[in-house]
Amino acid sequence: MVTMYQPPAGARDLLPLDVAQKCWIEQRLLQVFQRWGYHRIITPTLERLDTLLAGGAVDPQTVIQVWDAEEGVLGLRPELTASIARASVTRMEGETHPQRLYYNDNIFRQQPGHASSQHEFYQAGVELLGSSGLLADAEVLLLLADCLSELGVQNWHVLLGEADLTRSLLRPFPEAVRGSVRRAIAQLDRVGLADLPLSPELKEHALFLLDLRGEPAQVLQKVSQLPLEPPQHEAVTNLKSLVEVLSKQPSLTLDLSLIQTFDYYTGIVFEIISDVESGQRLLGQGGRYDTLLGLYHPQNEMLPGIGFSFNVEHLHQVLLPLGMLPKQTPASHWLVVAETESAIAAAFDHAHQLRQQNAHPPLTRVEVELSQKSPNDIRSTARQQRIGQIAWVNAQGSVTIESLA
Repeated sequence: MVTMYQPPAGARDLLPLDVAQKCWIEQRLLQVFQRWGYHRIITPTLERLDTLLAGGAVDPQTVIQVWDAEEGVLGLRPELTASIARASVTRMEGETHPQRLYYNDNIFRQQPGHASSQHEFYQAGVELLGSSGLLADAEVLLLLADCLSELGVQNWHVLLGEADLTRSLLRPFPEAVRGSVRRAIAQLDRVGLADLPLSPELKEHALFLLDLRGEPAQVLQKVSQLPLEPPQHEAVTNLKSLVEVLSKQPSLTLDLSLIQTFDYYTGIVFEIISDVESGQRLLGQGGRYDTLLGLYHPQNEMLPGIGFSFNVEHLHQVLLPLGMLPKQTPASHWLVVAETESAIAAAFDHAHQLRQQNAHPPLTRVEVELSQKSPNDIRSTARQQRIGQIAWVNAQGSVTIESLA
C-alpha cells in the first residue's frame, strides 16, 4: 500500500499562487497601517494559558494546547489582542502613548465537536493603546474604511454596537436566563427569545433590544426613549458624536443588539460584513477594551485600548471574483544560461550582477538554467514560464542577450 502523506485535519497548504494572492492583500493592508503611523509588533505563537484566558476573551476549549517540559501546558494563540496587551504593558512600559501597533500573523483555534474544521487562520489588524474617547474611536473606524478602499472591496458595511450599553440593557433580565437572552439576541434568534420563560414585559423588552438595528439616527432616537441611567445616557451621547464624525461613511449600521463573544470589550464593538452572492462574510471585527491592559500590568494600571482584525481568508474569498488578485505567480525577468561547463562560474556571476541592478522592490528576478537542454528546448521552456530575456554566457564571460517576444 502506498502511503499518502497529508496535512493534519484543520490545516492546509498554501501553494505559490495562494501565497501571491495572500501577499497582495497583506501588503496593501500593511501599507495603509504604516501610512497611519502604526508599527509592526510580532508576539509569540505560544503563550501561557493564563495570558490567553485572563481577559475572558477566549473559550479554553478553543485553545490548541502544547506540552512544554519546562513551562507545562502552553497554548497556540487563538487571537492577537491579549498577547499584544501583555507585551505592551510588560515590555514597552516606557513608551509614550498612544502606541500604534499592527500585526500580520497566523492564529490557531479548534472548534469542539468539529474535528475537520479549520484550525489555522491568518489575521492582519491594529491596536491603538493608551488613548480613549471620540478621536481614538473615529481613527480606528476610519482606518478600517481606508483599508477596504485600498483593497477595492465592494458591498461592505460596518455593524457598530456599544458593549457596555448593551450589557446594561440586559440587566433587567433575571440572572438565570440572562445568558440565554444574550445568546438569542447575539444570534438574532427571535423564535428562541419568544420561547424563553420571561414575563410579558421582559419578553417585550427582549424583542425591543433585538430590533435596535438599522439606520444610526433612527436607532439612537429609539434607544433615547428608554429611561436611561447616567452611564447609559453618556454612552448614547458618545455614539451620536461618533456617528456624526462618520457621517460620510454610508456603510454604517448601528446595531445595539450586537454582542461580541469576547467579554473584554467595554465600549464600541463592530463587525465588518461583506454581502456577496454566496452570502454574507465576516471580514473582520474589533472594539474597545479599556480594562484588558490592566489585567497584565504589573501595578494593575488601567490603560485604554481599541483595535480590529481582518480575516485574511475571507478578504481573499470576496476579492477573488473581482479579478483584482494576481492570476499567476510573478515571472522571472531573466534566464541565464551557461553555454558550456566551463562557463558555469561566469553564468552565476552574471546572474548576481543582474540581481543587484534592482536589489530592492521592484526586484529583478533572475534564474540560472540548471538542465542540459538544447537551446531550442531552453527557449521553449522559458516562454512557457513567461521569462522575458535569456542571457547566454560563454567561457570567456561574454554575454549574448536574447529577447523572447
